[in-house]
Amino acid sequence: MSEEKLAGFLKTGKDWSRLATTVPGIFVLKLPAYKNSPSRLAVELNPVDEAGKPKKRRGLVLRSMAELEEFRELIQNEKLTKLMSMLESVNPKVEAARRGREEEIIEL
Repeated sequence: MSEEKLAGFLKTGKDWSRLATTVPGIFVLKLPAYKNSPSRLAVELNPVDEAGKPKKRRGLVLRSMAELEEFRELIQNEKLTKLMSMLESVNPKVEAARRGREEEIIEL
């Protein structure tokens, strides 16, 4: 993907539209202008189905290299793997009901 194509997408793309890349699950997302911040592009990570369509309505949006590094550290944390394993063992096999407003904090 060339910088010219990205610049064109930033200029003419519709707000919140996705531009697919050659890597399945990695998209370029056009963010709308907000207050004093102009429109800009971000990366969206969103797993795809067999047809190449995003599985989720909105994936993980990365706006900078600093955010990418922060998420890399979080995803590689061994405690996250342990927590996900515990969640899979206690969660029902069907989609669970939505949580209430009160949130508990679990120490990792």
